[in-house]
Amino acid sequence: MKFRRQFTKKGNDAYAGLEFKTTSSEIKNPDGTIVFSAPNIEVPGNYSQVAADIIAQKYFRKAGVPAFVKKVEEKNIPNWLWRSEPDTEKLNKISKDKRYKGEESAKQVFDRLAGTWTYWGWKGKYFTTEQDAKIYFDEIRFMLAAQMCAPNSPQWFNTGLHWAYGIDGPSQGHYYVDFETKKLVKSQSSYEHPQPHACFIQSVQDDLVNEGGIMDLWVREARLFKYGSGTGSNFSKLRGSTEGLSGGGRSSGMMSFLRIGDRAAGAIKSGGTTRRAAKMVTVDIDHPDIEEYINWKVVEEQKVAALVAGSKLTAKNLKSVMDACNLDSYGDKERLNPKINTELKKAILNCRAVMIPENYIQRVMQFAGQGFKEIEFQTYDTDWDSEAYLTVSGQNSNNSVRVSNEFLEKVQQKGEWDLIRRTDGGVHKTINAPDLWSKISEAAWACADPGLQYDTTINEWHTCPEAGRINASNPCSEYMFIDDTACNLASINLLQFKKDDSSFDIEAYEYTTRLWTLTLEISVMMAQFPSKEIAQKSYEYRTLGLGYANIGGLLMSWGIPYDSDQGRSICAALTSIMTGISYATSAEIAGELGPFPKYNENANSMLKVMRNHKRASEGKTRGYEDLSINPVPLMSQDCPDQNLISAAKEAWTKALALGEKNGYRNAQATVIAPTGTIGLVMDCDTTGIEPDFAMVKFKKLAGGGYFKIINRVVPEALAHLGYDADQIDDMQRYAVGAGSLKDCQAISHNALISKGFTNKEIKLIEDSLESAFDIKFVFNQFTLGEEFCKNTLGISTEQMNDFTFNMLEFLGFTAEEIDVANIHVCGAMTLEGAPHLNKDHLDVFDCANVCGRIGKRFLSVDSHIKMMAAAQSFISGAISKTINMPNDASIDDCSDAYMLSWQLGIKANALYRDGSKLSQPLNSALLDEDDISEDQGIITNEQDITKRTSEVVEKIVERFVRAERDKLPHRRKGYTQKATVGGHKVYLRTGEYENGKLGEIFVDMHKEGAAFRSLMNNFAIAVSIGLQYGVPLEEFVEAFTFTRFEPQGMVTGNDTIKMSTSILDYIFRELAISYLDRNDLGHVGPEDLDSSTTGSGNSKALISEKVASRGFVRRELKVVSGGTNNVTLMPQTTSLKEDKVEINNDDSTTIVVNETKIPNLAQEIEAKIKGYEGEACGECGNFTLVRNGTCMKCNTCGATSGCS
Repeated sequence: MKFRRQFTKKGNDAYAGLEFKTTSSEIKNPDGTIVFSAPNIEVPGNYSQVAADIIAQKYFRKAGVPAFVKKVEEKNIPNWLWRSEPDTEKLNKISKDKRYKGEESAKQVFDRLAGTWTYWGWKGKYFTTEQDAKIYFDEIRFMLAAQMCAPNSPQWFNTGLHWAYGIDGPSQGHYYVDFETKKLVKSQSSYEHPQPHACFIQSVQDDLVNEGGIMDLWVREARLFKYGSGTGSNFSKLRGSTEGLSGGGRSSGMMSFLRIGDRAAGAIKSGGTTRRAAKMVTVDIDHPDIEEYINWKVVEEQKVAALVAGSKLTAKNLKSVMDACNLDSYGDKERLNPKINTELKKAILNCRAVMIPENYIQRVMQFAGQGFKEIEFQTYDTDWDSEAYLTVSGQNSNNSVRVSNEFLEKVQQKGEWDLIRRTDGGVHKTINAPDLWSKISEAAWACADPGLQYDTTINEWHTCPEAGRINASNPCSEYMFIDDTACNLASINLLQFKKDDSSFDIEAYEYTTRLWTLTLEISVMMAQFPSKEIAQKSYEYRTLGLGYANIGGLLMSWGIPYDSDQGRSICAALTSIMTGISYATSAEIAGELGPFPKYNENANSMLKVMRNHKRASEGKTRGYEDLSINPVPLMSQDCPDQNLISAAKEAWTKALALGEKNGYRNAQATVIAPTGTIGLVMDCDTTGIEPDFAMVKFKKLAGGGYFKIINRVVPEALAHLGYDADQIDDMQRYAVGAGSLKDCQAISHNALISKGFTNKEIKLIEDSLESAFDIKFVFNQFTLGEEFCKNTLGISTEQMNDFTFNMLEFLGFTAEEIDVANIHVCGAMTLEGAPHLNKDHLDVFDCANVCGRIGKRFLSVDSHIKMMAAAQSFISGAISKTINMPNDASIDDCSDAYMLSWQLGIKANALYRDGSKLSQPLNSALLDEDDISEDQGIITNEQDITKRTSEVVEKIVERFVRAERDKLPHRRKGYTQKATVGGHKVYLRTGEYENGKLGEIFVDMHKEGAAFRSLMNNFAIAVSIGLQYGVPLEEFVEAFTFTRFEPQGMVTGNDTIKMSTSILDYIFRELAISYLDRNDLGHVGPEDLDSSTTGSGNSKALISEKVASRGFVRRELKVVSGGTNNVTLMPQTTSLKEDKVEINNDDSTTIVVNETKIPNLAQEIEAKIKGYEGEACGECGNFTLVRNGTCMKCNTCGATSGCS
């Protein structure tokens, strides 16, 4: 092949046009311990600190790089391409500890990657002349350094270690087809032929122990997981649980083997580090066990919920039994007799009420009788890596169901569907198709699995049907081809092709596509594979996976909404150009080296697919060949740049013409992958085809810590939309915050001086505000000093040590003033409500999630699906993407999303409804509340209610004697909350003092009897009088929360309360949340008021930053508490590892059982509001995981749950 220079100049170094810098890389655990450190590394000057960290931690070879190397002469290869090996003569002259080290410069990595590809490309005769090889070598190195394109992670791990450094090792059981002899060969080396492929599809037969069978698959999967790759399989050939065995008896069934494979995958840390293996399980819709498979993860998550709730209830109640058995008021025998010991009797009854087994209760009593004073019972939490999840199955794979057009038509027609036995092809069972469809939607709504793969659509676009059907996909669903094949990926960073005049550089984009198509083709030729079958079929079909990233960032920079006809047209055009040029390049290579070996028998089918792609690029709506569902065509009239439309059409004209002449070198050319870790290396704002996830990002500093910046394309977008520099600066400051109280009207410097602050304390505050996430975290003893807080401000030691203490409220600032100051200092983290911004431009800045403290907007479900459909028409593989749904999405919404995906010709779809995983806090709830309440003990009998009520009455009397009544103003603020408790409507109205303190309540019951309504009215009056005489609201909350009487049950109409044990319980929980910021109530935490049950979404919430009522605003709906004093480090939870809890008393004996720590929910909440998922990274522990296709990636260390 011939090449010309696009980015480099002849005679100059490849990096001549780029600057490089020396920096340090350090990644820390949440507890501050260092995970990785690399001082004085060299990276391109355009690299962010995150990109530098990723390439240093993930992709630099850490050891085995010789200090001196020498070239190994090879015949017929230019000397500048000779491979290297350690120069032992020079190495022996230096000390042993200096002979070998790790890579220290990104240039070393770029050189070994590009050098290896050029080396094998020369051997494979891909270059016409030596000069063409040199051009390719330089241009690829430049593009890597300039963040224009990047290959998948296994290339960075493995490629070039043998060529550049002579690193090698024994064979790991891999195979390859020799490109010269065309014979299958078993590898004799670990790295001479690298393993550059990330995505695999493997077959499995209905056989237990033979090669190609079930148990053999686990071994093949393990080999892939170990080296960081991912794999998928279709298990539909396995017989169902009711089918017979050849030797008699019944089969264990497909599900039993899936559970085994799931546990095997969970035991292997992918690549030796990440939290789980990347695996896809696919099952056809007509399998006999399909119903059990659909509900697999739903049932397993129910088990987790039961384990969590059950373990904590058991621990709590057994402790009460132990405590009752050790009361000093009874003798040794009496204290163990529940007929005498009334406290023990009550504890036993409470245990029985929550179904704790009698023998466990008796066991604790027996321990107490033997002298034990304490017992620790292991409890569980809903963290993904916790013991609760480790005890259930189905958590180590993405699950998909293969649905055919026939089934979907049966659903529409409300027809019947047959489940087919695998042994004889007979009908196992006939079920109602809509009922089965509903089960899929319900499961996806409940736990985000299964996803759907549209079997008919996939196989109608199959380029090689003579090779067999496409049955499965890789873990992220972008690679779909026949079984026992592999795909290596690379992604182009679209934003790098935006010129200074904002136009798109089509010429450079096409040039890059051509070079990287060749790079992936060379990678197939040089690679080794984990099995004979994959090696053989990869040689025969040579599938590639070129894609792109940053479409969301590119559209935003142009001021074009992601959810718009313009945006979809641009996406379609760019995808059409990429795939058309890639296939044209494949045909060009075929003209020189021949098509892929199995091309001739599939030529007609492949050319048919090419013609259908070409028709879509021409905007045609009919005339497609052998397609049940026509693709979404390129809508040229919607594209603002007609040059893109012309290029898209020309690319397919060229691809088809060359293919008809030469055939194609590759059966598939393009996919759209998640671009997880490589997206971070390229500093992509958005990954794959995804929109952005947050408007404000936290940029990492080289010395550690973070600072807030607006998404880097936002200023470009605002300028493109016509705003001037001053307006853009105002809007940026609104989103990011001023980082200072200097010009703040709500909490000014003068206001602080009037409270006793001096210039010294104000400077301390100002120094900490720049990186603060919330100003509350700055106003504390750690910033101001204990002496000043105690002596000048009059804060007690107890208050300073109380993490719920709010110094600003103590100083007399209202909730509204604190909110306004927070927006001024820390920013809204959204452009909603920004000064100068035209409301018509808001959709340009819509993200996948709600942004910031007061944001309400997010992209619709349909916008994700329509963008996928626009691109799918021009992708030879598929697209990895998560369809984000709000928490209040219904089961019907899930069903409609799946159906729309099919109707628009998408090949696969995965839904993620906010909060559908127990392990993740809700986006919606987090934006609606900060404090999650904790039960301090459920009252189960009338005596306790009477006792606690009388205690409060006594306190009310005491306060009455000592205090004077503080009457409310005649015109006062407050809020009205309507809700339904156990089917009974309740109206709660509050009245507030000027400072926002609660002073009265009114309670009305809808359509209740006169006596009951009057009783509630008078009860409210009694409480109001108590409040006005100084009885703290805390006393009422303590007395009446969790009282139990009818009406009780489900609560609807309230954003934060979903279950109540009585009307009084509901009322005082609502008041505590609104007025007390009750972190002590919040200690109930996940087991009683888990975040997955307390919110219904805030996409429709009407939150104003200027409302008067503190209770209505619920300051905590907008500003979260918890976290660090300032955000110099990302917010982190406690480490989710087991610690031993040992209680050693001199006069007692203790049983010690491991107890799992409960994560700090406030820090998860903070991470969610910043746009992250709220889960801890399994590798570095930081809360910086974001959705990435169908997987997740960590923005701190680059770990990904996928295979790229």
